[in-house]
Amino acid sequence: MSLAALATDLSLSARAHRVAAVAAEFAETVDRDARFPEEAVNAMKAERLLGIQIPARLGGEDATTLELAEVCAILGQSCAAAAMVFAMHQIKVSSLVEHGEESAWHIDFMRELAARQLLVASATTEGGIGGNLRNSICAIEIDGDTCRLSKDATVISYGTHADAIMITSRAHDKAAPGDQVMTVFRRGQYSLEKTVTWDTLGMRGTCSDGFLFKGEAPAVQIFPKPFAEIAAQSMLANSHLLWSGVWFGIAADAVSRAQAFVRAAARKTPGAQPPGTLRLAEASSLLQMLKSNILCGLKTYQQAKADPDHLSSMAFSIAMNNIKLASSETILTIINQAMIVCGIMGYKNGTPYSLGRHLRDAHSAQLMISNDRILGNTSTMLLIQKPDTSLLG
Repeated sequence: MSLAALATDLSLSARAHRVAAVAAEFAETVDRDARFPEEAVNAMKAERLLGIQIPARLGGEDATTLELAEVCAILGQSCAAAAMVFAMHQIKVSSLVEHGEESAWHIDFMRELAARQLLVASATTEGGIGGNLRNSICAIEIDGDTCRLSKDATVISYGTHADAIMITSRAHDKAAPGDQVMTVFRRGQYSLEKTVTWDTLGMRGTCSDGFLFKGEAPAVQIFPKPFAEIAAQSMLANSHLLWSGVWFGIAADAVSRAQAFVRAAARKTPGAQPPGTLRLAEASSLLQMLKSNILCGLKTYQQAKADPDHLSSMAFSIAMNNIKLASSETILTIINQAMIVCGIMGYKNGTPYSLGRHLRDAHSAQLMISNDRILGNTSTMLLIQKPDTSLLG
């Protein structure tokens, strides 16, 4: 497609590629300065990508999880931080779409999100519980029609840049740690006092600082369904699948750079096979395996959405956990192979084949919900649940 045609193409893919071009222009400075990918997010808003998952009757585009994952992959090939911001936003929007239809306030918020292209952040982690998002220490206080919440949120990605934050807490002050609710707080209804600065190896542009959150809002902004249901039926799958889309994009760009390096070497020595071609073939094979893994997960989720009981089942949780584990581990092998193909030109910064940012960003994959935690949860479920041994599911 010509540049002129791409500029006027209103398809989701073309819009995502236009955002990716902006993200690529600023990716190095976003990483170097650990700054929010403002230009890329502004482009997302201009292309109206933030509300694509919202139902069409509310002003969105009814985008499927497959379409969201494809956008994540396109953006991931340009700037992993921008892609991850998009993915994390869409994970929160999925909770609105799947669990907000019974609440007039949440329906109106979806309509406004699509119209104004609002950016939504998440505050599920808390000091004192580690990375276990299914437990909370803080409790929401409901006083008549008003709710109040204070939370030591150790991570709120792009928190200071968001238009709203979805935050978890215990349902009341006497509730058990696992008896949780999630509440939408809009900008202006909360304050953020920074407690932790995000200075990391990779994914630097997500600006995932820690904050002391204090909010007050109308109580109708609390989701009507328990957070346990929201987490099991929308957050689990969307997190693992959309994150995997981002990781696929990072790995795909690494393989593309390795292929470009091999082709450049081939032009210099016609008739001779350049070094690294076998490793390039191996990386390509692993990339295809990663793609198949993600597509399988997307198909499994689409089929499970027809049965809420299956969405909450151990079998489904195991399947989604395995998608995340395989994706987060495979990308490191792929990028390392690409690095070996490109050699010192891949190791150095500032070359067309540089892969340092890719490798640093990819290392976050095993830590975003720790793989060890996921393996522990899966091993417990496998004491009860029989493994899936059928190719047909």
